[in-house]
Amino acid sequence: MSNEELNTEMKGESLDISEQKKRELAQLFPAVFTETINEKGELVSSVDFNKLKAELGEFTDVYENHRERYGMEWPGKKEALKLIQQPSRATLKPCREESVDFDNTENLFIEGDNLEVLKLLQKSYYGKVKMIYIDPPYNTGKEFIYPDKYSENLETYLAYAGLLDDEGKKFTTNTAAEGRFHTKWLNMMYPRLYLARNLLRNDGVIFISIDDNEIENVRRMCDEIFGEEAHIATFIWKSRQNIDNRTEHGASIDHEYVICYGKKVRGRERNTEQYTNPDGDARGDWASANMVGLATADRRPNLHYDLINAETKINYGCPEMGWRYDINTMKRLMDENRVLWPSSDGGRPRRKAFLNEISSEFTGFSSLIGKDLYTRNGTQDVQKLFGYRAMDFPKPVDLIYTLLEQGLEKGDVCLDFFAGSATTCEAIYKLNKNRGLKAKFIAIQLPEKCAETTEAYKAGLLTISKVAIERIRLSGVKIKTDTENQLDLAEKNNIDLGFKVLKLDQSNFKQWQSSLESTVDNVIEQLELHVDHITDSTSQEDILYELLLKSGFMPTEKIKTLELVGKKVFSIEDNELLICLEDDVTADLINAIVEIQPLQFICLDKAFHGNDQLKANTVQTFSSLNQGREKIDRIEFRTV
Repeated sequence: MSNEELNTEMKGESLDISEQKKRELAQLFPAVFTETINEKGELVSSVDFNKLKAELGEFTDVYENHRERYGMEWPGKKEALKLIQQPSRATLKPCREESVDFDNTENLFIEGDNLEVLKLLQKSYYGKVKMIYIDPPYNTGKEFIYPDKYSENLETYLAYAGLLDDEGKKFTTNTAAEGRFHTKWLNMMYPRLYLARNLLRNDGVIFISIDDNEIENVRRMCDEIFGEEAHIATFIWKSRQNIDNRTEHGASIDHEYVICYGKKVRGRERNTEQYTNPDGDARGDWASANMVGLATADRRPNLHYDLINAETKINYGCPEMGWRYDINTMKRLMDENRVLWPSSDGGRPRRKAFLNEISSEFTGFSSLIGKDLYTRNGTQDVQKLFGYRAMDFPKPVDLIYTLLEQGLEKGDVCLDFFAGSATTCEAIYKLNKNRGLKAKFIAIQLPEKCAETTEAYKAGLLTISKVAIERIRLSGVKIKTDTENQLDLAEKNNIDLGFKVLKLDQSNFKQWQSSLESTVDNVIEQLELHVDHITDSTSQEDILYELLLKSGFMPTEKIKTLELVGKKVFSIEDNELLICLEDDVTADLINAIVEIQPLQFICLDKAFHGNDQLKANTVQTFSSLNQGREKIDRIEFRTV
């Protein structure tokens, strides 16, 4: 067997976004792909854009450069698009000591740069997130941090977080004095929103809090990324209770926005208290409904006629805007005893609307949200929980709770990649307690330093991510205390008040940390990395979670430990993936793995100790198992 056939090495990269989009395009337009020979003499598949345009009904032979067209452009957009395509070779390391109920929870809190983390989540959560809520920096020139060098990458984050020596890469405030004030913000937001869209389910929704500084840019960005037709609403939240008299221009800006894109929101729960059955109607409870129309006589003449009670002969005339129904429909309503005649001649007839005929238990959700909820309520939420002002001006829990009700159903996943103090996480705990939805969260927050003058810093919470972790823990404790006498033991155990903390870091494998480009200068370095390619002081659990992510499994999957022929093997998703991290692999172990027939098996390459015969036999064994199987059923064997 050749060396090429023996190459089972697993890649250490996040999902290749470009290749994923090509696969999706190929499903829609398979004819636009052609095979060509690249510079290395390899056969590769590429898109024939002229064919693609023809498929879309555009039969032009030459694309006109510089053609005027509607769209959103800004300096740096091309670089932002390139940034999306660059895969991540980082990992998320588990942190048990800061987690709660680590082994059982399905909630995630991830400390790290959200761009890098979003890339790492692509394989595991592609198309699986039902709702996204984010409260990004509003670009006021005060709170916004951003790499001072455009080439944002893992090293930039590690230097900022103090995990690498700082080589001039740091995060800074985006001040309004900079010429690239708006474009810098767009270059930060665009890749993150693009990657977030990949994670949304087809029926998913995204809510974005924003103010007047960047609302126009957010709308145009989202129109491009999610589609203009996906804009559901721009909700308005009255965030300030009292008039601001300090403004230079005299206007008090008392509101913020929450922009929503997706298919639909749930709607407001219908109030059915007005439905009763005072006359004992066999059709059940009913309410009195208006029958006055909405059109003038010149627009809808068939809706303008005198309405006469056939029994009393009283003529109730015709309202200025006519009736809601034409005369034939109105006669049917009268025959079915659905018209409520007024007791006086001056009254107006109405209609019986039966509860059992309502098509939906929900009505429209108002674009004015958060009644009597103000910014100060968010501060009070934190004050009550911590006993001090751990965070300035977070969103109120009940405001986020209201949005969660619109976006989540039972068992759904909610993502917040600008988590701040973790208001969203507390709101999900509260939602699960009140409605039993068992919704799950993924929260991502940069370890941004707290100012030394803040109460959080003085309390030992040195970063915003530490504040968030403590808030999630405290809110879980509070719910447990509040429900002690309200729920029986079984119900209490069904509320997931845990969370698993993961932290962005370099890969546990040295060769996956290295540059994607191979040059003459680093060939020797690459060879040295392969001799002992696992980093010092890394744990089996660190490696396990990296392999989970890069194999496309969620880091919340239940992990069981098996013992096969004296070797420890990790089983994920009921043996769908088996991972062995022992230093020795034997033929007996391979035979035991084959008997289980997982979809994937991963082990350390060094565990073969250069025994090419054993490795070749292993490859051949799995190859034999795959004969006659469909591609989706094939058992994969990978080494790291």
